[in-house]
Amino acid sequence: MTTPLLKSGPPDRSINTLRHEIGLVGESPAIWQILETIEQVAPTDISVLIIGESGTGKELIAQAIHQLGNRHDKPFVVVNAGAIPEGIIESELFGHEKGAFTGAVGARKGYFEQADTGTIFLDEIGEMPLNTQVKLLRLLEGKEFIRVGGSSPKQADVRVIAATNRDLETAVRDGEFRPDLFYRLNAVNIRVPSLRERREDIPLLVKKFVTDFCSQNNIAFEGFSDGGMRLLKEHAWPGNIRELKNFVESLIVIERGRRIDEMVLQRHLPRSAEMDRRLPVPVNRSSDEVEREFIYRALVDLKNEIAQLRELLLGHYIAPPRRLKPGFPETPVIHEFGSDLAAAEANEKSGEPGEFESIENMEKRLIAEALERTNGNKRKAATLLKISERTLYRKIKEYNLPF
Repeated sequence: MTTPLLKSGPPDRSINTLRHEIGLVGESPAIWQILETIEQVAPTDISVLIIGESGTGKELIAQAIHQLGNRHDKPFVVVNAGAIPEGIIESELFGHEKGAFTGAVGARKGYFEQADTGTIFLDEIGEMPLNTQVKLLRLLEGKEFIRVGGSSPKQADVRVIAATNRDLETAVRDGEFRPDLFYRLNAVNIRVPSLRERREDIPLLVKKFVTDFCSQNNIAFEGFSDGGMRLLKEHAWPGNIRELKNFVESLIVIERGRRIDEMVLQRHLPRSAEMDRRLPVPVNRSSDEVEREFIYRALVDLKNEIAQLRELLLGHYIAPPRRLKPGFPETPVIHEFGSDLAAAEANEKSGEPGEFESIENMEKRLIAEALERTNGNKRKAATLLKISERTLYRKIKEYNLPF
């Protein structure tokens, strides 16, 4: 069955209501296409195959189909077929009888029996072993299965929704997936776009993540600047919605609810974002021009990093990092050493030497502060400091820091 074409003009009211009911955030044409397909297939018992990269929200779509269907008040069972070892997957899916194998001290229902009269969501279906695929096909066609170690068939009235991040047509050609099972599952297919294919939805997703997270944790957050939001939209997000959600939530905590601008985001975005800004370099130039382009971009990045470091150091004198106080917006606090900064600037103008902190003490203090800001999370502290975890552990030991 071919996925229906997107209607021209604004979406009708029923589709708009559906979007809010299931929490599928977005205004891009691809999202409205998915919503229309969900609305059409939900009232039926037809099998659905959801295709998309990891982290794009395939399980959310499966839940929406179940909740809007005739089985909404029946069980919804989620199974990650790729996470179950091959030796026990049949027992997990179809159950087993007492004594079927060593350790089977009693009979056990499998996932299909648990989902009887409801819906089962088989995630990562492309990783299912071939011999298990045969038994799944039998269940889909005859609603019958046999427990491991059993002899009599059992019945299971289950709607099957499957999902994969693999190209199953290629897997069929390579002999890694049964063609008859593929055609059975692929009665209706829904392709979920990656986040980089619908960048216009990123601000809406960020708004939802911020609202939900701050509400659940009673945190006051000052929001993202326009430049910060632009960087979020430009980033590739290989982990898709899941990665964006985790990044936004951790950033709110690390930055203690402060407003997040472009400079702050540049310190926290994964290193791949910096590579994206440098590449690709146009190739319709001479080798000398390309080399100069690389050097120029590297110098611009170095200048930005120096500016960020200067801002960080000055911040220790003017406005030290604020502690996050859940539920209450914070007001900036002027540090008592503000006069020291004025004196230092006066010394700089007059040419008189002032007192400077040693590099060792400065390094120790910055490491301690990063660890404090991340609540002792060494991985996040290392990312904040832009050093490896191994280096961070060595520095903690060297400075005898209590973390």
